[in-house]
Amino acid sequence: MTDTTRRVSRALISVSDKTGLIEFANALAARGVELVSTGGTAKAIAAAGLKVKDVSELTGFPEMMDGRVKTLHPKVHGGLLAIRDNAEHAQAMKHHGIAPIDLLVVNLYPFEATIDKDAGFAECIENIDIGGPAMIRAAAKNHDDVAVVVEPQDYQAVLDELAANAGATTLALRRRLAAKAYARTAAYDAAISNWFANELKIDAPDFRAFGGRLVQSLRYGENPHQTAAFYRTPDKRPGVATARQLQGKELSYNNINDTDAAYECIAEFDPDRTAACVIVKHANPCGVAEGSNLVDAYRKAFACDTQSPYGGIIAVNRTLDADAARVITEILTEVIIAPDATEEAIAIVAKRRNLRLLLAGALPDPRAAGLTAKTVAGGLLVQSRDNAVADDLTLKTVTKRAPTEAELRDLKFAFRVAKHVKSNTIVYAKNLATVGIGAGQMSRVDSARIAARKAQDAAEEAKLPFPMTKGSVVASDAFFPFADGLLVTIEAGATAVIQPGGSIRDEEVIKAADEAGVAMVFTGVRHFRH
Repeated sequence: MTDTTRRVSRALISVSDKTGLIEFANALAARGVELVSTGGTAKAIAAAGLKVKDVSELTGFPEMMDGRVKTLHPKVHGGLLAIRDNAEHAQAMKHHGIAPIDLLVVNLYPFEATIDKDAGFAECIENIDIGGPAMIRAAAKNHDDVAVVVEPQDYQAVLDELAANAGATTLALRRRLAAKAYARTAAYDAAISNWFANELKIDAPDFRAFGGRLVQSLRYGENPHQTAAFYRTPDKRPGVATARQLQGKELSYNNINDTDAAYECIAEFDPDRTAACVIVKHANPCGVAEGSNLVDAYRKAFACDTQSPYGGIIAVNRTLDADAARVITEILTEVIIAPDATEEAIAIVAKRRNLRLLLAGALPDPRAAGLTAKTVAGGLLVQSRDNAVADDLTLKTVTKRAPTEAELRDLKFAFRVAKHVKSNTIVYAKNLATVGIGAGQMSRVDSARIAARKAQDAAEEAKLPFPMTKGSVVASDAFFPFADGLLVTIEAGATAVIQPGGSIRDEEVIKAADEAGVAMVFTGVRHFRH
């Protein structure tokens, strides 16, 4: 058959999300399309004064078992799966009294929303749709003849096609809708399987799937020659995926990646305890600080490295106020992300038209469990989120001298930051602010040297008599394999060190610290980040 358009004479509609349902059903009925429906959807259509046939009339069986069984029937699936120009299929339809279904409109039981509200096990199970996915997959398989719609956003596209093609759909539309339908059921099943694995505490299920809903197609990926898109997963963790963008240009791939890094780092700082600011460039913090208010925190973070923040990402842990907005907008900034913002702050940021302002509504919980995934050639690496928090760790003093109270406070601060810096990581901190950050080096010694050099540059620019690393503390994301890295930090002026420990040369490192009068604590927890 050369004509690939298919006239829509009968539509089966069964939706949990009734957005736009009546308008869509009314438009179909106006074109003479017979409406078949189920349960609450049928009631809603009938209540609107439209003629609708209950699916039980079609199948000859009533809805049963609390609605679990209503569409799993040959008169439904035969109507969806029959190939119209196949003589054998046509004969079977005639013999068994099966009427063709040309359009299937189904959106699924709200399983993702159910688990999001922490419903009980039984309620979650009841919100697993069975008949819906079965019909969607059947219609999508037979897309040569049947159109399938899985969300209200596509209602208008179908109506436009019917208007343009004398009540028929084109093969191009049906194929596009079929592809989307399979992606939707895949994402739905992924949510179910991941929930089950979590409930049963299975860390490594035999099959693992992830699914998401398109947020936006991006202009390009990490580089201009790469394509990219941004998807939202069922995980409702506050951050760039859940935030409202109030203004500014469309977020880029790198903006999204860097903003996520900044907001995950700022979440380490409890807003009830302190104001805090994180400045990120290329997914690494270049300045982090606590302060009496957001302006104080920002200025201290900026002082760590006055060059890198240009074109960077700013994250704050409290409602963005007008004073902070004025200071932050003094230089070129790509993104500001905060839990909220005052109207005055929003107005100040609005003067920078291209600056993106994101309001996430809340901070993510750094202690919350979750999964992260990374692609490798031919596979996925999946792990639990690094949810170890500095305040929860048992610190063991391993040197003769224990850290002072002030040093201990700064050590915990530095280790919070080190968790969010690419390995190998060295972070110098003083007075609850970073004063030198060495990130992403193959050698820990080089990270220590780079961080010290950055501090020296900052001191020269600020016309300070000596670098802020003098009298600072140091955090290392992993153990010192040799004493050389530690010696670099001591030479830079560090007086106390926090590190995981666990090297076969720990005694050598501890001895070097003791000889220099430096205090050292072990955390027993490593914070590699790659």
